[in-house]
Amino acid sequence: MARIALKIDVDTWRGTREGMPALAQWLERQGIQATFLFSLGPDHTGRALRRVFRPGFFSKVARTSVLEHYGWRTLMFGTVLPGPDIGRREAALLRSVARAGFETGIHTWDHVRWQDGVAGANEAWTRRELDHAVQRYAEIFGVSAHIHGAAGWQMNEAAYRLEADFGITLASDTRGSAPFLPVDAAGQVIGPMQLPTTLPTLDELIGRDGWDVSNVEQALLRLTQDRDHDQVYTLHAELEGQKWLPIFERLIHGWQAQGHCLTSIGELASALDPKTLPCCQVGQGQVPGRSGVLAVPLSFSE
Repeated sequence: MARIALKIDVDTWRGTREGMPALAQWLERQGIQATFLFSLGPDHTGRALRRVFRPGFFSKVARTSVLEHYGWRTLMFGTVLPGPDIGRREAALLRSVARAGFETGIHTWDHVRWQDGVAGANEAWTRRELDHAVQRYAEIFGVSAHIHGAAGWQMNEAAYRLEADFGITLASDTRGSAPFLPVDAAGQVIGPMQLPTTLPTLDELIGRDGWDVSNVEQALLRLTQDRDHDQVYTLHAELEGQKWLPIFERLIHGWQAQGHCLTSIGELASALDPKTLPCCQVGQGQVPGRSGVLAVPLSFSE
């Protein structure tokens, strides 16, 4: 039986207050495990509008109705309106997810700042951003974080090294097809085990190849007919936790009908032996349906 790990990225204040609880409550009722990764600092979503010149940005906005999912207020945070400090305002709500038995970890400190800046940042900048997130997570939960999933699948080489320095033992920062260990050009392991997102996200599929909100789960179900291949699926509290929750429910029921075991990132990793994983340098590549470039494995070596 193949396993599908559910990785839930919580990007915004609205997603934290509305989408995250809806997903947690629905999954708890179904008895399904998942990993929730939190944005722990300021919500500066409005600053993402600077991506207007990025190739593919307009097509994604047109396909997925960004305003409908995020709302005008969220799209003004960090520009016209000050960005609310998510971790400070919603600490109790974040802790409630852990109390419900779900695995939790770090997504980012400032989502837009990391997504737009880390690829070209130096080690000092990257350390500051990670340190803010690590410290805030410990303040909220009283324990150290051991899971990290990068905002926007954006990383740099220093970030992989710093994850290990900060006690992160498991990461899902990349897009790819299978678990691996990240290495530098000399072949030296530089960070924790990577469980990349292996499946496309809903916002990468909707509006392409005839897929819409009425049938898009079928695109994913076609990709998971092979029950022998484990997968990682990333969803977003702002999307599947709100207007696209009915799609997510159909998708989950479809996976259950296919015989898949739905689980968390940590549970998926617990069955893996790092000594047997391939080593891989990580670079940048494109994913159909998503603008810009993302962290992807470049080549594998045994």
